[in-house]
Amino acid sequence: MKLPTKLEKALNDQINLEFSSAYAYLGMAAYFACTPFTGFAKWMDLQSNEELGHANKFFKYISERGGKVTLRAIPEPKCDYKSPLEAYRASLVHEQKVSAAICGIYELATAEKDFPTLSFLKWFLDEQVEEEKNVSELLAKLELVGDNHNGLYQIDKQAAKRAEEKD
Repeated sequence: MKLPTKLEKALNDQINLEFSSAYAYLGMAAYFACTPFTGFAKWMDLQSNEELGHANKFFKYISERGGKVTLRAIPEPKCDYKSPLEAYRASLVHEQKVSAAICGIYELATAEKDFPTLSFLKWFLDEQVEEEKNVSELLAKLELVGDNHNGLYQIDKQAAKRAEEKD
């Protein structure tokens, strides 16, 4: 079953967004690498790798459906933040953007009556719920502790544990 042209374009746009996400998280990891927050750096590096995996899933899906993958340039990421709080706020905004884009593709697939794509996107919808939850929880903790060094140290340790669990 051939992939409809509109969906092929939307899925290629999503590949670009996933690669941009990976690059954005790598920029955040670069920021944290220059700080004492090694746990946050690991967390962001893990997120970057997850986004690359997502891009590859979209890449394979387009190919499997007989579509043509079109890779485009990705923007340079921000690599400097004022604080961990600012970086995680940016992360949440980015995850919400990805979620909205996937929902948009889901709406398009519904309109096109492309049931295989709806099935394919189900995993990504569930994944985005988890992604936003993870970032939101960490962000809430960062907002709670503010500039408290002991609190930041503890949250950084928790971030490192999450990264180690995924390894």
